[in-house]
Amino acid sequence: MAKRILITGGAGFIGSHLAETLLNEGNQIIVLDNFHTGRKENLTHLLANPNFELIRHDITDPIKLEVDEIYNMACPASPVHYQSNPIKTIKTNVLGMMNMLGLAKRVKARILQASTSEVYGNPLEHPQTESYWGNVNTIGIRSCYDEGKRVAETLCFDYHRQHGVDIRVIRIFNTYGPRMIPDDGRVVSNFIVQALRGEDITIYGDGSQTRSFCYVDDLVRGIIKMMNTENFIGPVNLGNEGEFTVKELAELVIKETGSKSKIIYLPLPQDDPTRRKPNLSLAKEKLNYSTTVPLVEGVKKTIEYFSKRV
Repeated sequence: MAKRILITGGAGFIGSHLAETLLNEGNQIIVLDNFHTGRKENLTHLLANPNFELIRHDITDPIKLEVDEIYNMACPASPVHYQSNPIKTIKTNVLGMMNMLGLAKRVKARILQASTSEVYGNPLEHPQTESYWGNVNTIGIRSCYDEGKRVAETLCFDYHRQHGVDIRVIRIFNTYGPRMIPDDGRVVSNFIVQALRGEDITIYGDGSQTRSFCYVDDLVRGIIKMMNTENFIGPVNLGNEGEFTVKELAELVIKETGSKSKIIYLPLPQDDPTRRKPNLSLAKEKLNYSTTVPLVEGVKKTIEYFSKRV
């Protein structure tokens, strides 16, 4: 049966892909977004669908809606954007989460919280398992996001224990693909835009730090699978287990764009994790989760998207 589904932050990079997929499955979709980092153009092709509704709204303010499910994707996710207004970021994570959990409690909706690998901070455990409590700076420039997401998880589990709210918590690792914002400061979009413009590619640090890059289609499948899985509330890691150095990514982008860009090195930002890779054992066991898009294929698709916009 078709469900009435609310997606907060649904005009963002991941949220818009999620909205499109769920709409194509025959559901009624309501997207809330304050357009801080989300963009209406990500949803333009959905606006004519009678089962789609877009509302400009900030989740730090309460809202009353009747829905069956809530995907809470609202929050700037790149350091450039979440550090531009850190107080607003932590309010979105805490007050916004409380408002969405309150809504879920009132209408008895299942709610999925898009948490993040940043809850692990600069990890001392590698790869990171869900049982790892993390190594987070509570007062650094990334704390508004890292600690905000940790508190959001706490709220989910307290609403579940105290009020019986039906929760799902996922921890998203580095994700990339079409509809990323060109100036969001993330390595994939940064490198591709710089390469297409023929600019120097900037690596922070010596490029030996690692990331695991998940193509957005693989992530969205995992998110929907988690929402629809019974008797498992998480948290669960979602991402890709392939581990690459930032320098390897830069070299791949240069090769695939045919750019003559040179790599330059700048100082590493405060609290930037040196290694980041998910342990996906739990996702494989509980969700039968697997990724299908190799990095080179996903990078090609992302280059194709940006080449039309840069």
